[in-house]
Amino acid sequence: MSKDINKCKAPIGVFDSGVGGLTVAREIMRQMPDEQIVYFGDTARVPYGSKSKSTIIRYTRQIINFLKTKKVKAIVVACNTASAYALEEVKAELDIPIIGVVKPGAEVAASITKNGKIGVIGTVATIESKLYSKYIKEYNEDALVFGTPCPLFVPLVEEGWVNDAVTFEVANRYLAPLQDTGIDTLILGCTHYPLLKNLIGEVMGEEVTLVNPAYETAAKLKELLKEKGIENPGTGKKTPHEFYVSDAAERFMSFANSILPYDVDTTRTVSIEEY
Repeated sequence: MSKDINKCKAPIGVFDSGVGGLTVAREIMRQMPDEQIVYFGDTARVPYGSKSKSTIIRYTRQIINFLKTKKVKAIVVACNTASAYALEEVKAELDIPIIGVVKPGAEVAASITKNGKIGVIGTVATIESKLYSKYIKEYNEDALVFGTPCPLFVPLVEEGWVNDAVTFEVANRYLAPLQDTGIDTLILGCTHYPLLKNLIGEVMGEEVTLVNPAYETAAKLKELLKEKGIENPGTGKKTPHEFYVSDAAERFMSFANSILPYDVDTTRTVSIEEY
């Protein structure tokens, strides 16, 4: 069966409620340098963690409609809250592959834990959805899962306070209950949290293994594209990545340039409610 070269060269759609999903985009760029990304950050309506399920599903559908206009060949829901609340709802409506960030992280955590005690940190919505727990138990039914919401981590990361004493103090407070559970594995269940990986690792200690779902999601996407025969062969001129937001393009671009292995020189604003 010959490959449809236009389909192979089509971009991958990646979206998040804001800038956190850039950690997923960064991993895709590292692991699949030939692929083009179309990224959408819903910066006007961030955070998703405090919104209702029906609202998150509506937002997700609008963003998918926008990404479809960019002729994407696959979509990555680079937002734990949208993965938890909307992914299963929208999956059946699509004729292209779509993956979230929850399942890949849960699968790895379930396979590497030695004592079966796994911690999950994330937004209030992600923790309340108990989706990490559900997936972990699919892979390791005896696992004990301890969830802790860490809502202040997101604004601290976006403020650039990644190595700040204030963030360290907040981390100590949030993670104290998990330290008493005896977990040996901790899932960074929000796409902002990999940027705090060193700090969280310092608080939890080296006996706790940190799982970065951004890395695992990119690895799973690579497998999926290969399986579907739609990976980019990397021949010819590479199309530049595209970045879109619903608000505050300058601020987004500044943050993107601080973490991506790639210079973002243009970010366009989209009226996402129109989709």
